[in-house]
Amino acid sequence: MKYFSILMIAFLLFSCQENNTLENQLEETGKFDELSIYQLPSVWNTQHGESIEFKDLKGKPLVVVMIYISCKTACPRLVADMRMIEEKVSLKKGKNIQYVLVSIDPINDTPEKLKAFAKENGMEDQKWLFLQGTEDGVRDFANIVAVKYKQINPIDFSHSNIISVFDKDGVMQYQKEGLGLENDEIVNKILIIAKQ
Repeated sequence: MKYFSILMIAFLLFSCQENNTLENQLEETGKFDELSIYQLPSVWNTQHGESIEFKDLKGKPLVVVMIYISCKTACPRLVADMRMIEEKVSLKKGKNIQYVLVSIDPINDTPEKLKAFAKENGMEDQKWLFLQGTEDGVRDFANIVAVKYKQINPIDFSHSNIISVFDKDGVMQYQKEGLGLENDEIVNKILIIAKQ
């Protein structure tokens, strides 16, 4: 019995050590959680004309919404929701958070247009990131965040109005339907995720 107990303790210690080693190897090789958006291979253009991948944002919590800039109905409200969320998070000392607006209209929403839109809306600070991808990249990302969208004419889309919050490892932790939302709940979630 004594021999069995010693064997079990040795096994448990080895298992813990093995687990730590595996976690360290994953970090060193740059592998991500299987649910992480940092695994997406798509390349995106920012409003500044730079090319990035989602994994370039590693280490920051992300608050993400999908919009298109010629939208006259839901998107202006979603943009206002994002600005209000950012204001409240900043007032509560939430730091190092990236607010990302992904275009569902990559044909028309060029980096230049996204930059002008950011300026118009007072979203020029580095915490604001506007992304233009490929049609396939946008579709893949929309599937991950459960945003449904459909082009109904050359300049209009019908789409879901969802704001998603990802942790610093790119794993979705929270979603909220947008459009004039009661934002205290999402603000508190962002602050909790930012502290993790």
